[in-house]
Amino acid sequence: MKRILLYAGAFALAAAAHASTPTAWEMNSYRDFIAGRLSGLSLTRDGRLQLGPKLDTFFASGQPIVWSVVEAPDGTVYAATGHRGRVFRIDAAGNSSLLWTAGQPEVFALALDSRGALYAATSPDGKIYRIENGKAAEYFSPGAKYIWSLAFGPDGALYAGTGSEGKIYRIEAAGKGEVYYDSGQSHITCLAFDSKGRLLAGSEPNGILYRISAREKAFALYDSSLPEIHSIAAAPDGTVYAAALGGSLSRRALGGVMSTAGLPSSVAVSATATTITVEADEQQGPDIKPKPEQAKPPVQAPVVAPAPAAVEVSGIEKSAIYRINPDNTVETLWSSKDENAYDLLLSGGDVVFSTDAQGRVYRLNGARQAALVAQTNEGEATRLLSGRAGLLAATGDSGKLYRLAAESAATGAYESPVYDAGAVARWGRLSWLGELPDGSRVLIRTRSGNSLRPDSTWSDWSEPLTDPSGARVTSPNARYIQWKAELSGSPARGPALDSATLAYLPQNTAPVVRSITVLSQPATPKASQQAQPSSGAAAAYTVNVSDSGDPAAAASTGTPTQQLTRSSSDQIQITWQADDPEGDRLVYALYFRGEGEREWKLLKDNLSDNSYSIDADALADGRYFFRVVASDSPANPPADARQAQLVSSPTLIDHTPPVVTLGAPKRAGAHFELDFEAVDAASPIRRCEYAIDAGPWTPVNPVDGILDSPRERFSLKLDDFPAGEHLFVVRAVDSANNAGLAKLLVKNQ
Repeated sequence: MKRILLYAGAFALAAAAHASTPTAWEMNSYRDFIAGRLSGLSLTRDGRLQLGPKLDTFFASGQPIVWSVVEAPDGTVYAATGHRGRVFRIDAAGNSSLLWTAGQPEVFALALDSRGALYAATSPDGKIYRIENGKAAEYFSPGAKYIWSLAFGPDGALYAGTGSEGKIYRIEAAGKGEVYYDSGQSHITCLAFDSKGRLLAGSEPNGILYRISAREKAFALYDSSLPEIHSIAAAPDGTVYAAALGGSLSRRALGGVMSTAGLPSSVAVSATATTITVEADEQQGPDIKPKPEQAKPPVQAPVVAPAPAAVEVSGIEKSAIYRINPDNTVETLWSSKDENAYDLLLSGGDVVFSTDAQGRVYRLNGARQAALVAQTNEGEATRLLSGRAGLLAATGDSGKLYRLAAESAATGAYESPVYDAGAVARWGRLSWLGELPDGSRVLIRTRSGNSLRPDSTWSDWSEPLTDPSGARVTSPNARYIQWKAELSGSPARGPALDSATLAYLPQNTAPVVRSITVLSQPATPKASQQAQPSSGAAAAYTVNVSDSGDPAAAASTGTPTQQLTRSSSDQIQITWQADDPEGDRLVYALYFRGEGEREWKLLKDNLSDNSYSIDADALADGRYFFRVVASDSPANPPADARQAQLVSSPTLIDHTPPVVTLGAPKRAGAHFELDFEAVDAASPIRRCEYAIDAGPWTPVNPVDGILDSPRERFSLKLDDFPAGEHLFVVRAVDSANNAGLAKLLVKNQ
């Protein structure tokens, strides 16, 4: 046997992918491989693909789904189907015949008595028929809408679990039966007997597992957090195993018909909620009185396959398998947020169970490790049967019985999930790690395309890659890729695949400049620009005035004028937002041009920051455009580097305030008239107002009624102008918020 060692392609591949940096898609764990499609292979819990049990179609009903399957002592298998209510007989060689067609669309349950007579339960008009010698006769009608489960007890009586009133019937003979236990639940979904002959029953919608020791005497073995107990298996040592799932609202497509978790959508499952009250502490069977309570919410999970299904919520437990020990302690052996466990049975010391994820069959060992034994690639594996023909799995979507043989298959195939490289990629080498015994073979093929799901636009499967140490992928460069492994060898010592690694080089994607913002802000004064007292300046002084009015002695003989100095020159700050799809480091170049100019002028290049400031006085009044060019050249070779650019909206730079020109005032008593004009060189006048004697500003409208141009004329008339001498000031403000002022001293005539 050769042990194949994998050296990670041609590079030590970084975990974080960047443009023009080789990266890899690696599959090496159970979680990785379970997302693919298996045929003739099994998957161990430690993530090893190997040849699985030989899987063949034992029986094809031609119906959408197989609901129930039982085996007679002579090896004859009976299968009940929907949605045409048929029962088939299959001999040990797989030869089948139609045994009976019911008058109802669904046959949910079958049971065999000790003499080999077959019993079938129909729905939605719940009746039980006895089928013997090819003839069917009505055996019992409980008056229930649905009959979900049948089981013969050690006493020879037939027990039936019903809905939508959640009752269990005990039937002693044709037409002779009574309510054995009323659970108060909506549905009794499954029945079984433990090692002491006590009846076990699972319910919905509160997910309670009952142990019923006598008529109307029950003990709640377990109250699950999930809404439905769907299957029960009892071990000889008194241990009970149960499969629970998300309940009647966890819908999936069965045979093309939207259905409730193993139940058809044509069945209107009610949601009458109940709880139980235990009135005694005796383990053997205290009385339980049902009373209404709010039902447990159904648990939903994401649909794995693209088959039609209801909208579901991810991240919540969807299904579980429990072990109830003889001392009534409970352990959760397995749970899933992705698939429902429909049926289970005991095989040696292991639990074998089936799910709705591509019709899978798992084996759960004593260490609570679940291995994928087989995948039927059907919608659901609804029932399991261990008999003379081997392990049979009944399925939905196409109602079949698949047989899992004891020996391994000679060939098998694995189809990986589709991988998204994020952009068109150049494919490198594909290498794999596993075991390759003498006489065995592993062939890997690839195909690629630019649509999310493989379709006719994808390339054909490539020629096989046979070198496990790495072979160049020949599929066309594309965004998506998929590989398929074909394993063959001796059933006793077949090959195994532990991991596969595909190196690729994503196409470098250009960066994106998303926005440019231009702002005016005061410059931060430099220390050297701050005012410093000079040696020739006048010394500071203080004038003190005494109560007598005589000034105190002062060092200065005059009163200097206080100067209101202007702050440092404003700056224009250009900021931008840019990013790169691969996370590459970017550098920037910043350009500008004025309105009417044709060529861009470089302000600064090789900028690593996403902002730049210039002195506002460096650009004269006018409209300007700014352009940012982003490049991912620091992370890529020159030939592969990409650029992107964005031009800003026009930016108006206006340093000059408007000029306000006042005409000659006209005054007659309290009547005052004044014509004036405001003119700006760069932008429209946006506001004009006046103030009298430093009072509040009062807006003035232009002669044409709207402020919309750089030149505006105004005519002001006041009928209540106060007498005396007054300071009249006019202020005009342009679009850049520059203010121009003019004053007029008005004296009383």
